[in-house]
Amino acid sequence: MGGEKTMTTTLAAAPPSDKVERGRMEPSEASEKESGPVADRVLVERTQGGDPTAFDELVRRYQPRLLGMLYNMTNNQTDAWDLAMETFEKAYKSIHTFRLDSEFFTWLYRIGFNLTVNFLKRNKHRHNLSMDDEDFDLQNRSEFIDASASGDAERQARLTELKNKLNESMMKLSDQHRAVVTLFDIEGLSHSEISKVMGCKEETVRSRLFYAHKQLQKYLKNYL
Repeated sequence: MGGEKTMTTTLAAAPPSDKVERGRMEPSEASEKESGPVADRVLVERTQGGDPTAFDELVRRYQPRLLGMLYNMTNNQTDAWDLAMETFEKAYKSIHTFRLDSEFFTWLYRIGFNLTVNFLKRNKHRHNLSMDDEDFDLQNRSEFIDASASGDAERQARLTELKNKLNESMMKLSDQHRAVVTLFDIEGLSHSEISKVMGCKEETVRSRLFYAHKQLQKYLKNYL
């Protein structure tokens, strides 16, 4: 495939005020509903063969999950959308390097993970967040806590305090430890998948996860 590839698709417009919602997928094509979803490998092969519409489907398929990971790592909606676009652009331009015996989503996540880690290093001062930051809450992030729980005013106040404290505790973790918690506890990836995304051994994943969980327990000891 000669020349530089240019991605033709764009990410769905972000809602002006809502947080990123994991699992909020766009409607699939009618033909796909009838015949079942096309395998990632087939879509990658079609993309490698010069069919940009196949990559459009990969974007629709993995945009919500990727945004969820990036938002939980940056705690900023605008940054998450920018990094998601950059991730898909880089994935499209380097699609010919993808090995068909690999999992596409772990390959994509690794690109997004590396871009985000580098972004956080470059913008370290921007992420010393305070409780006044407009994105510093878990109001619409049900991955951790069911924010729709009903109860009296005192219980709701307690839940809000816990959500804020949990969010604050997550941001106290290092980038690597916050990432492993995000990938394991929120995204539901296995130790093996996380090791591929983060480019480390499974033993390292387990060690980081153990340490991160102990740190969160310490930060949240008055709430557990």
